[in-house]
Amino acid sequence: MILPLGPMHPAFKEPLRLKLKTRGEKVLSAEIDYGYVHRGIERVMTGKTWQKAIYLSERVCGICSYIHTQTFAETFELISGERAPLRAQFLRVLTNELDRIQSHLLANSTYFKALEHETLFMYMLYLREPVMDAIELLTGNRVNMGWNVVGGVRMDVDDTHLQKVRDIINNLESEYDKYVEMFEQGPLVGLRSKDVGVMSKEDAIKGRAVGPIGRASGLKHDLREDHHTYRDHLDFNVIWRKEGDNFARTMNRFDEIPESISLIKQVIDNLPEGEVRKKIDIGAGYGEWRNEAPRGEVTYMIETNGNLINNISIRTPSIMNIDSCAKYMLQDAATVADAVATYASVDPCVACAERVVILDEKEGKKEFQGIHNIKYLK
Repeated sequence: MILPLGPMHPAFKEPLRLKLKTRGEKVLSAEIDYGYVHRGIERVMTGKTWQKAIYLSERVCGICSYIHTQTFAETFELISGERAPLRAQFLRVLTNELDRIQSHLLANSTYFKALEHETLFMYMLYLREPVMDAIELLTGNRVNMGWNVVGGVRMDVDDTHLQKVRDIINNLESEYDKYVEMFEQGPLVGLRSKDVGVMSKEDAIKGRAVGPIGRASGLKHDLREDHHTYRDHLDFNVIWRKEGDNFARTMNRFDEIPESISLIKQVIDNLPEGEVRKKIDIGAGYGEWRNEAPRGEVTYMIETNGNLINNISIRTPSIMNIDSCAKYMLQDAATVADAVATYASVDPCVACAERVVILDEKEGKKEFQGIHNIKYLK
């Protein structure tokens, strides 16, 4: 039978419909229906200056909004051939890693909620709250921070800010392990997570899975290795696992948090003096820039005439990860309850993955959206 999950479901953060083909409780295969929250942000950005468009980029994703403005700004800096001052680059790393920690804690809390383990669900939110306070302390806001600009960041920090961030991180580090142990050693959540929703390394490559989802299936790649600030000034280890199941995806996010804490301490201890913003002249051109968002690779492709955006396309990690989930992880799931937990283990962000599909009924063609197609929609 065909069993629909969603678009509204208690375990889903956003609307999306999963069509499960089942025999009894066993899931044979799955398909995904998008289209419930498409907002056309790329189309709205077209024809605008970067000063107006950067606020829209922050609204692509409500959980990892920070990395979108950083990637947007760095794409323009690439087109201009200049980089932000080194102090601004370090402050971008500081905020990006705080944002990664809160995103990973929220993702794991949602997974525990899907398992109906409400104690761990609440503990994750308890750990996350001070990190959100640290982000607010630095930028003035908790979600849409408005902190990145082309050429640097909007405001500087002082020693008082840095000491408070250090205190918050030290406290998180001292409490963190006991909650991780509850999941890693606990028989209830372990039995519900191990060998469930397995995706092999070969399937992860075919599905183009990225971020912690790909790394949990053996893909040892993190775009921070290629970013000039991380590569030239900071040390960190790429976290990866081999199992490829729900347990591995959750633990991979857990294990990345100490690496983010290490990066934050390196930034605080070695923050360079100097300006945090400089004027950059933007000429006409095309730029393509990738960054490691909490969920994986986010890519901005921007064409500008020097003042206005001629064309922009944004690729977010959830597009590949949700597709990989439907094709490989849900196939042969033992129960429908396992399918719900497996979907939650992917940390899907539906709003940033939404795209338009153009159907030509006469020609029988189905075309995935692009900015040129959206222009002609009526």
